[in-house]
Amino acid sequence: MEHLEHRQKVTIMIAIMAAMLFAALNQTIVGTALPVIVADIGGMDYFSWVFTIYMLTTSLTAILVGKLSDTYGRKPFILVGIGVFIVGALLCGTSVNIYQLIIYRGIQGFGGGMIMSTAFTAIGDLFPPRERGRWQGLMASVFGLSSVFGPTLGGYIVDTFKWNWVFWVFLPFGIVAFIMIYKMFPNIKSNEKTTVDYLGAIILASTITPLLLAFSWAGETYAWDSAVIIGLFSWSVVALSVFIFVEQRAKNPIIPLHLFKNSIFSISNVSGLLMGMGMFGAIMYMPFFIQGVMGISATKSGFVMMSMMLSMVITSTVGGQLITKTGRYKIFAIAGLLIMGIGMFSMSQMTVETTLVGAVRNLMIVGFGLGLSFPVLTLTVQNAVDYKYLGVATSASQFFRQAGGTIGVSIMGAIMNRIMANEMQDLSISSGQTAQLDNMKAMENPQVLMDPDKINQIKETVPSEMLPVFNQVIDKVQVVLSTALGGSFLFGTFILGVAFVLILFLKEIPLRMTNKTDEESANENTQERSVQESEATV
Repeated sequence: MEHLEHRQKVTIMIAIMAAMLFAALNQTIVGTALPVIVADIGGMDYFSWVFTIYMLTTSLTAILVGKLSDTYGRKPFILVGIGVFIVGALLCGTSVNIYQLIIYRGIQGFGGGMIMSTAFTAIGDLFPPRERGRWQGLMASVFGLSSVFGPTLGGYIVDTFKWNWVFWVFLPFGIVAFIMIYKMFPNIKSNEKTTVDYLGAIILASTITPLLLAFSWAGETYAWDSAVIIGLFSWSVVALSVFIFVEQRAKNPIIPLHLFKNSIFSISNVSGLLMGMGMFGAIMYMPFFIQGVMGISATKSGFVMMSMMLSMVITSTVGGQLITKTGRYKIFAIAGLLIMGIGMFSMSQMTVETTLVGAVRNLMIVGFGLGLSFPVLTLTVQNAVDYKYLGVATSASQFFRQAGGTIGVSIMGAIMNRIMANEMQDLSISSGQTAQLDNMKAMENPQVLMDPDKINQIKETVPSEMLPVFNQVIDKVQVVLSTALGGSFLFGTFILGVAFVLILFLKEIPLRMTNKTDEESANENTQERSVQESEATV
């Protein structure tokens, strides 16, 4: 699609970004609205599945559609993805119980996976690698903007209207994006007659699903050493072995294993996985510090987290423009991971004495680094493989990043819980006077700091002469939570450090000026020379 006029390319990209914004906003506002939704339809014990099922179906669909879109073109999949997502969003708003909501969110996930996979790949269809930097940066800024405005907008919707509108309010964006892409996006597919690797797809799904479930449940629903978690990990290992065996013999493998022999492909994806671990860990656990340690409300916490996303939007946009202008990209990945690591280390050093300004500063540092490195790793993968593998390479990059988020959040949560358990054991021994007040024993769970209403309820039952003890316990529990979060962020610093060292070995090759393969370019040059020689002879 390089032959299209620039104006048409820009219009198509606007439609794709509208579809991305539609999907991303619908995802980010759910977190804020979920407590209200659960209070209305019930199902507190299963609310985590609203996120888990979406993550599973999105990851599976993205990795599978990547290869299929290389064969059948992007347009059918992005249109189907938008359509399925619209239907899923519409159904979510009609849910009358938690089971319906989980099923409908799963449907949304299937659509979301198609949108995510094909949207980033479409940039590769429209622009050669040298020009993709600015668009990758703009696409990253879409994620940032959705993270900035989504939670606040979700809170406003549930406070002002019925929660159903959380899912319905953006449906017009999806419909407009669908119409624009349908009319303007060319339907280009491979001319090669190939077979679909259904067996590989099924085995891949049976590999990814238990792996993501294990990391989602470990430390929360089940212990890390429980039979369920060990069984899920074991299943994934066996399924992965079978998958490799099958793919080596498949005529048209769903994931060509030879791509992993490409050092750029492998290093970029592993670095993306590690970066995802740090990124999602910061997004997930920094609110714990803001609300639990600093005592800031959930609403204000959302505004504090905006600083990270806004700084990400700025550097991803500027960095993308510089990549396109200079043709260099490795330096941005190195600088981004270094800055992000510094920010994460600064977060690990925060204490109960940390000010709001200090927390915002640390978040902005992480955001600046994230914005610089976020667009690069997808670009490096796309630039390192033949155009015919563009879809599968892009979807693999997205999958590794999302899988990294799932793994990172789980491991950092386990670290936090372990440190809290150890610290609270010491606190319980040293604060023997709290034994006089059974109703204050609930304060020995740092999670209660996230619920100011519950703290006030407990405080009202405390005799006035024991209020100093109560306040002392609150202070000590905040120190425990701060220490535990510091340990989690220190692990995130280590992970980003590994990614930084790994990216130093990334081979930087020139960004191609065309999507054509070397063979196609050589053939075109040969034909041009033949024409010129014929004209000279005449």
